[in-house]
Amino acid sequence: MFAYLPRATRGLILANVVAYVLQLLTHDAFTGLLALQPLGPDFHLWQVVTYAFLHASVAHIFFNMFALFMFGPELERYWGSARFLVLYFASVLAAAAAQLATNYLSGTGATTIGASGGIFGLLLAFGFYFPRQRLMLLFPPIPMPAWLFVTLYGLLELLLGVTRTEAGVAHFAHLGGMAGAALVILYWRSRDRALRPPW
Repeated sequence: MFAYLPRATRGLILANVVAYVLQLLTHDAFTGLLALQPLGPDFHLWQVVTYAFLHASVAHIFFNMFALFMFGPELERYWGSARFLVLYFASVLAAAAAQLATNYLSGTGATTIGASGGIFGLLLAFGFYFPRQRLMLLFPPIPMPAWLFVTLYGLLELLLGVTRTEAGVAHFAHLGGMAGAALVILYWRSRDRALRPPW
């Protein structure tokens, strides 16, 4: 099944798994250097990308990679690998920016890891391009169209972020990932319209 995934989706899953195995084997020796640190002496520019390949636990990487497995292939087949990677990493970068701003404004020194920013970008894109496709919630098991699932999930993340619920979860980074994807989609749509012949 893994071999039949489109190459970019497969590559991202493999890179995340390899990075997590290296974290375990080295007892997180390099995690602090590659994780997204708050602005300050420990922050390095590469961290706005590398943080997205690190994870805190088996459950953390499992749910992120499961979501990538569920939503990535259909989007990659729709766009092609190049556009898929552009949107994914734009979401990762936007999530990093949102988290850095959140840390700065709140005065916290939270370290951030995980692919969730990219995943939330893909989730928003899936809801936009396949709005009527039915998705099944796990808890409770209720089917709903993708557009509704994405809207409710985004509102939930906003509520949890504003109320500071679930300490240790970067809710505003998740929303940043969605915002990054939205900006890329809007740019693509405006550019595609501009390139369309007038007749």
